Amino acid sequence: VQLQASGGGLVQAGGSLRLSCLVSRGPASNYAMGWFRQAPGKEREFVVGISRAGTVTRYADSVKGRFTASRDNAKSTVWLQMNSLKPEDSAAYYCAAGSTVTGAVLMTESSYTSWGQGTQVTVSS
Repeated sequence: VQLQASGGGLVQAGGSLRLSCLVSRGPASNYAMGWFRQAPGKEREFVVGISRAGTVTRYADSVKGRFTASRDNAKSTVWLQMNSLKPEDSAAYYCAAGSTVTGAVLMTESSYTSWGQGTQVTVSS
């Protein structure tokens, strides 16, 4: 499976962005998906995981209530809606795919086997 992330950009604090991840070379429905982020000088961190059908999501505490993950398997696309953005949300955001059972959410980096390229999000204060 191949993943292509897009939608990053520069936004002021309090603003919104929506990231997209297009899944190709494999049925999106076969994979649990996740979003991770990595800021300069920091380790990559988990943001959100979403189950294969999109019925279950798990968020990092730092983004709960502000970010929403969703997916449309018919469109082979996963989205990350980011609202109330803060400067500390600035990072390269990566989408990832991993194989697991229906209804499960993957929350660790090692659980994911396919990664897209990063899309940069910069939030100015």
